[in-house]
Formats: sequence, C-alpha cells, structure tokens
Amino acid sequence: MSLRYQINLRILISSLCILVLGSSIAIRQARDAVNKEVDSSINLAVQLITFGFSKTPFNEADWLPQFNALKETRHLSIQLNTPSGEIISVAHKNQQTNHNETPPHWFTKLVEGKHPKAEHQITTFGGKQLTLIVQANPMDEITEVWEESLGFFSSLFLLTLFTFLAINLAFNKALTSIAIIVNALKIIETGQYSQKLPDFSIQEYDSIAKAINHMTGELDASQKENRALTQHTLEIQEDERQRLSQELHDELGQSLTAIKVIAVTAGRSQAGAMGTRADLQQTTDAIVAICDHLMTVVRSMMHQLHPLVLTELGLKATMEDLLNHWSVRNPELKLTIACPDEVDYLEQKITIQIFRIVQECLTNIVRHAQAKQAAISLEIEHQAKAGTTLRLQVSDDGQGCAVDKIKTGFGLLGMKERINSLGGEFTIQTQPQRGMNIIATIPLS
Repeated sequence: MSLRYQINLRILISSLCILVLGSSIAIRQARDAVNKEVDSSINLAVQLITFGFSKTPFNEADWLPQFNALKETRHLSIQLNTPSGEIISVAHKNQQTNHNETPPHWFTKLVEGKHPKAEHQITTFGGKQLTLIVQANPMDEITEVWEESLGFFSSLFLLTLFTFLAINLAFNKALTSIAIIVNALKIIETGQYSQKLPDFSIQEYDSIAKAINHMTGELDASQKENRALTQHTLEIQEDERQRLSQELHDELGQSLTAIKVIAVTAGRSQAGAMGTRADLQQTTDAIVAICDHLMTVVRSMMHQLHPLVLTELGLKATMEDLLNHWSVRNPELKLTIACPDEVDYLEQKITIQIFRIVQECLTNIVRHAQAKQAAISLEIEHQAKAGTTLRLQVSDDGQGCAVDKIKTGFGLLGMKERINSLGGEFTIQTQPQRGMNIIATIPLS
C-alpha cells in the first residue's frame, strides 16, 4: 500500500467521521431550533388572540378579517370551528414562497417533533360558542434549516476536497524525492558506489541523501582498498611461488645433483679399485652435510608457509619463539609478551590470524617505529553482556604519528581484514613521539 493511498484513506475516514458527527449535531440543533420557533409562535398567537377577545366583545363579522390578518404569523395553522365541527375561518402559514427547494421526507421526519395544539373557547356577541384552534405548521422553518444544513455539508465537502488537494500537492514533492532516492539505491545495489544523490530542499530528505552519499563514499573507498589488497595478495602469492620455485631449483636441485654425483663417483671408484676407508668416510660426510643443508632449507620453507610449532606446541610457545627470533636479530629492541596458557585452546583459524598479525606488527616496529621497547599482550576477557572475547594489544615507544596521517599500507589493511574476517574490531591509537598502540578484539564462541 503506497504512502499516498494511506494518507488519502485516512483523510477520507476522518472526513466521514466528521461528517457523521457534524450531521448528528446539525440535526439535533435543527430539531431544537424548529421546536423552539414553533412553540414560541403558538404561545405568542394564543396570547395575542386571548388578549384581544378579552378586551372587546366578539362579533363574528368584525373579527373574521382579523383572523385573515393572522396569515402572516409564521409556522401556524389557525382554525375557527363551530360546535358541529364546521370550519368558519382558516389562517394557514405553510406557503414557502421564499424557498425553491422542499426538504426531503427523511430530513423532515428527523427534525419534525410533536407540537402542541392550542384550543380556545370563544363566545360571540350573539351568544354563539366557537372553538379557536391554533396548530403548528413547521414546514417553513424546516425548509430554512434544510437550506442551512445544505450550506454546512457543502462547506464540509469543499473543505475535504481542499484538504485532499493541499496534502497531495504537498506530498508530490516528497514522493518525488523518495522516488529519486529509491532509484539511486537500486543503482548503488549493483555496485556503482560512485552514484551520488542531489541536494533536496526538504531538510529530512536532504539529511537522508547526505547519509547515503557518505555511505556510498565509504563503500567506494572500501571497495578500492579491497581490490588493491586482493591485487597485492595475488602479487605476494606469485612472488612467493617464484621464490619457492627458485629455492627448490637452486638449493634442492643442486644438492640432489651433488648427492647423485658423489654416489656415482663412489660407485665407480669401488668398481675400479677398492678405495681406502678415508675416501669412503669423506664421501659419507659430504652426503650427510648436503642432507643437513637440505633439511635446513626445507624447514625454513615450511616455516614460511606455515609454522609447524603453532600446530605442535600451541600459540603461546609459537609467540615466544617468534619473539626470541626477533630479539636475536634485533638485540637493541626489548620485546616482552604476556600470554595466558588458555590461548593454546583457541580455534586454529584464530591462532593463525593472531600469529600473522603479531608477525606483521613486529615487522612494522623494526622497519618504521625506531622503538626501543615493544610489548605484546594477549588476554581472554569474560563479560556478562559482551560474552568471551580475545584481546590482543601490541604497543611500542616509537616515533608514532598523528592518527589522521596514518598511511594505511597493505600491512595495516591486511591486519584489519584479518580481524574483520573473525568478526572482531581493529583500532589504532597513536600520537607523534608517543608510540603506537594497536588493539584487536575478537569474539569467542
């Protein structure tokens, strides 16, 4: 159901309620007005006639013209009857010369009430007894009330029509703005985040448009970052494959070739002449040395691809081994770690991401921070409302920088994406010459 239809329907229902209520009030007031008007006319006519007869002896020939003069009395029908029921004189006021429209029968029934009939006994000059009957005839008043009611209902109809027109004109502009916003959202839904909404003269719609434009700007920036990160990841993957291929060719290929040459040479020497024990020992030592070198190369490659110690000993031992490795290579940097034993029971998808984030943080500290100290803290927090969360904090006392000047490189962007993939939050706190503080919180099921 459209907004326009709902508004028009509510206006129509409200107008009908007002019409019913107004009609009830108008009919009740019309009935009261007719009753009061007719009753007052009857009372006035009876009092005037009674007063006139009491002052002057009644002469039928003289008073008949006076009865006819009562034709101008409104809402009354006046009769002068003999005891036998014969009508001597009649004065009616039921002509509606000033009204062109007779009220409908149903309206007459609603407003017409029961009116009293006044009878007055009169004795003529000759001693004849007559009956003066004054009876209500409210049609003239009902007609006036009907015309007033028609004016009221016509005004109500015109007011309702004007309300419809005014509200529809007011909503046309608003509905046009809504249509523009909906069409823009459909375009944005297809991934075209460069779509921008225009400015609107209506403040509420303009606020919505600005909020949507801000959202699309953020989505566009995120989309570009994701594309750049994806491209960078593919480049790193390709470089890693090329480097592994080169190492396999250079190290494993050469070492295996050397082992083969030594073995062939030893076989020929043994076939031609029995070699001395010293020559055999020398050949054996050479093969062992080459095999040790191959094992070192293979372990290094395996550690780069995935640290086996993380699977075998857990996250805590892996983090300590990582810090020892960086401490040996950078003795001027003091590294500390606080890590509970409970982290060894975390899911593997979380432990590998935490390890990679700490690895990237240490790389950035050594390369860019010029720090003397760095601290790593892992903590499992239990909260009643937020549940159980893992909190990682990496702090250093390096040169830092302003928050608005942080260069969102692929390292920070990659860390942020790792935390977001786990449903967590990633924040950076830094100030110039006050180091950097990286905090990541990850919800634990």
